[in-house]
Amino acid sequence: MKIGIIGAGAIGKAFAGHATRAGYDVVISNSRGPESLTDLVKEIGSGIKASTTAEAIHADVIFLAINWKQVPQVVDVPEQWKGKIVIDPTNAIAFPQFKPIDLGNRTSSEIIQELIPGARVVKAFNTLPAAILAANPNESNGKRVVFISGNDDEAKTVVKSIINKIGFAPIDLGLLSTGGRLQQFGEPLAALNLLKL
Repeated sequence: MKIGIIGAGAIGKAFAGHATRAGYDVVISNSRGPESLTDLVKEIGSGIKASTTAEAIHADVIFLAINWKQVPQVVDVPEQWKGKIVIDPTNAIAFPQFKPIDLGNRTSSEIIQELIPGARVVKAFNTLPAAILAANPNESNGKRVVFISGNDDEAKTVVKSIINKIGFAPIDLGLLSTGGRLQQFGEPLAALNLLKL
């Protein structure tokens, strides 16, 4: 399975390290181009390659590790995303105030799903701070929990298998409209660091 990561910030880098160590074929991209990722690729090691965003979108699973304000620009060609499983770790946060953006009655992942209607969006990896996400997922004889939600059961099964393989413990919260709301920044599960024994 090939995983394409769009965004090479702290969350994208943390996920890339785990996915590469688990044996996945990983490509990572950012808005500045593959040349800017040379040091990151060297740091992570074999199994990862710097790519363009267009190349990352061609992977089997796409990890969308970008700032909320970048989402419309990155997903501006919806047909490219058709059939893709998209892991959404984004949080709708306004910077520099670091406050949640008012999305009305919708969750951030529901908005992403509307922007790329042919994709299968699974919310995951957005509740743990980057430093904790990057750390060893095994601690005190338990596995660190990653919450997920989504409207496509098959896509969630794939994402759960990835989460298990990289060493975390997935907990399925249901649909994007319900579970996704619990996962959003400012809601009960945000920054909650739990272990499953």
